[in-house]
Amino acid sequence: MFVDAHLDLSMNAMEWNRDLRRPVNELRRMEENMHDKPDRGNNMVAFPELHSGNFAVVVGTQLGRYAQPGKSMPGASWNSPEQAWAQTQGQLSWYREMEREGHLRQITKLDTLEDHLDKWNKDPENTPIGLIRSLEGADSIVSMNHLEMAWEGGLRAIGPAHYGPGVYAQGTDATGGIGLRGKELLRVMEELNIILDASHLCDDSFWESMDAFRGPVWASHSNCRALVPHNRQISDEQILEMIRRGAVIGTAFDAWMLTTTWTRGKSTPEGENVSLDSVIDHIDHVCQLAGNSRHAAIGSDLDGAYGREQSPHDINTIADLQRIPGLLAARGYSEGDVTNICGENWLNFLRNAWKDSG
Repeated sequence: MFVDAHLDLSMNAMEWNRDLRRPVNELRRMEENMHDKPDRGNNMVAFPELHSGNFAVVVGTQLGRYAQPGKSMPGASWNSPEQAWAQTQGQLSWYREMEREGHLRQITKLDTLEDHLDKWNKDPENTPIGLIRSLEGADSIVSMNHLEMAWEGGLRAIGPAHYGPGVYAQGTDATGGIGLRGKELLRVMEELNIILDASHLCDDSFWESMDAFRGPVWASHSNCRALVPHNRQISDEQILEMIRRGAVIGTAFDAWMLTTTWTRGKSTPEGENVSLDSVIDHIDHVCQLAGNSRHAAIGSDLDGAYGREQSPHDINTIADLQRIPGLLAARGYSEGDVTNICGENWLNFLRNAWKDSG
């Protein structure tokens, strides 16, 4: 059984216009003559493949970034936080529609999680995929009232920053701390018991967040800077701090995060020999630092604005992550270790984070 802590499901549905109820190969055929995005026809994630890959629980994101007019930022962003909020609410509406149809089941507390796992273990084919919602980048949180509304609607994790400068923190390729607004965000998150996702935080914002926040922390999709040097990755010092706080770190599958030789727009996974073994390298590094297997997991970020053209060459869809247990066993990991890494670590993290809230 797998748990994936980072999938941009609503972005793919609402911005890429992919009907995730359809199988991956059908979606690829629909996109054969489309060229508006570099990953057209290369998608890897849809509900049928999540079921066949035995993904009992996924963390599905919402994303709406804000950039001040005249200030450039990589990727799409909105010209006001209110527009960004509206974008995330459209994504929320899609998640709720998928719940109504029985494809997803929202999980927001411990008893619901345990009930879902019991049903999945008994009859996975006829059980909806468990969904925990996370916000990637907090720019869309117009006010703390909006944060409370988001929590009441089921949001359970937030990464304060994404790429570049943010309203509440600074992200990948940016520098600087979280400021007063960031501290206020973290204070209310702590009160509501919202998980802090440390992924994408620049170093300054990471350490200030660790000082300001005493709630549960994870890194949903972050790889090891010691193996692939880049500010998007997390350093050994950061990994050790998160381990000290009981965090779990999900390894991402984006090829440029798995090799030091990747050139955007030119490299291929085959040419750079990026494979599932490259993913295991990062998982193993976290385990070696921890001295155990309890802090490493999967946060694939598959179809996170890239597809097969920028994923490990030995997988065709997300269902192929079922090859990971064999690769871990070949490196000497026990059956218990494999169970931990493939999903149990995320589940135990949630059990601990939600133990006092039902």
